[in-house]
Amino acid sequence: MALGLEDALGDAITRGVLSGPTESQPQLSAAHWQVFSGGHPLPNEGSLAAARAALDLLEQANAARAVVVFLVSGGGSAMIESPSSDDITLADLQTANQVLTSCGARISEINSVRRGFSALKGGGLGNRVTQATAFTLIVSDTNPGDEASVASGPTLSPAADAPNALAVVRKFQLEPRLPRSIMTSLTSSTRRQTDSDSIKVPIAHHVLLDNQTALAAAADHASSLGLVARIESKICEQSIDEGCQLLLESESGELTCFISGGEFSCPVRGPGRGGRNLETVLRCAIILDQTCAHCVVLSAGSDGLDGNSPAAGAIADETTVGRARAIGLNAQDFLARSDSYTFFERLGDLIVTGPTGTNVRDVRLVLRGTGSGGRSRRQAAVSRHQEHE
Repeated sequence: MALGLEDALGDAITRGVLSGPTESQPQLSAAHWQVFSGGHPLPNEGSLAAARAALDLLEQANAARAVVVFLVSGGGSAMIESPSSDDITLADLQTANQVLTSCGARISEINSVRRGFSALKGGGLGNRVTQATAFTLIVSDTNPGDEASVASGPTLSPAADAPNALAVVRKFQLEPRLPRSIMTSLTSSTRRQTDSDSIKVPIAHHVLLDNQTALAAAADHASSLGLVARIESKICEQSIDEGCQLLLESESGELTCFISGGEFSCPVRGPGRGGRNLETVLRCAIILDQTCAHCVVLSAGSDGLDGNSPAAGAIADETTVGRARAIGLNAQDFLARSDSYTFFERLGDLIVTGPTGTNVRDVRLVLRGTGSGGRSRRQAAVSRHQEHE
């Protein structure tokens, strides 16, 4: 996004602040940009430094009555952060984010809690624009119409029906696991929501890319390979066990690529490595081993990283668990300790892309078909793929 803006505006950019993963930072003009290595999925010192630089830049923009462009992308919640209270330490922020991202809550629920202990989220950063002119460009990792949840909405007001932070804490029994300073801030922020001072000044925004963009691109490519492509829009934010069942319920007489996206909610139960995409594929592999249905499943994060692993996701079919069993791996054991990354690493079935520099949620593909034309279609698809490679 920063490179695109620099290409479009060139020297018209007076100064910018960027915070992103170290692995995906672009080569930007040093004369224009301050670049910080923010943390993901947990904030770090770079996240705090980026916030200080951004606030300083907004002060200058207000004084100059300048034009401010906010570039907000999915996965940015931890990249730039300023706690709502001096009592909240970086360690407190890291603990809170670790608890939230591993409890199985939906992203809208996680963000409602994040907003409660941040001075920037929920429009807090945008509220610092008082004399400048500002607008926001978004690469979205949320549902259409829920742009206020992208990176926890630094420039947009939360939706009127956004979850209540303390209700989310109670629902997932998080209070004993959250630092006291975080709970104090959440209680205070809930009270502040009833004050007129909490009304945000609206900043115009435009969505550049979202999950639907990725799914449509996947469908177009599947069609170009001779497959029937079907986007399953209803499979999106289910719990991971329900989502995996739905993925494998789709039937077709022709060789069909069923495409879905979003983010399954996936609580972490053990100390292993992996994330919701790797666990989705592992769960599907276990089901396919039991049913012996011929099917190929792929699930990957569009940012190139899944959970605490360096992989984007994995691929499996009905032979996966059997192949694992043959080399002494018990799929259920890996599932129980949330160690899906190690399972697929040992099988050689990981999808490793490295950080992509963007985030439009997950993409899941299910390839199956039982019709008489399935074999010829599959052969044609393989042939086209080899030509493409």
